[in-house]
Amino acid sequence: MVNINLGAPYEAIIKRIIEKEYAGNQTEVIRQALVEYENKIQDDEAEVINRFIEDRRRKINSGELKLISAEEIKKKYKL
Repeated sequence: MVNINLGAPYEAIIKRIIEKEYAGNQTEVIRQALVEYENKIQDDEAEVINRFIEDRRRKINSGELKLISAEEIKKKYKL
């Protein structure tokens, strides 16, 4: 069990959410908020990865970055 003192502004938000029937009680509000926050973090991480991939594609397409085959790697490192 977790006991959290959020303070008046946040308690008012929770109360409004319950009054609008988005959640049945304080615990549901907190659970929903945590799930939404986790989803936001995952979306942010995916966006960073996608930007990295797009940057690499752009560099490959422009010739700024050269790809080498597995065979070239094996040859270079005598694997």
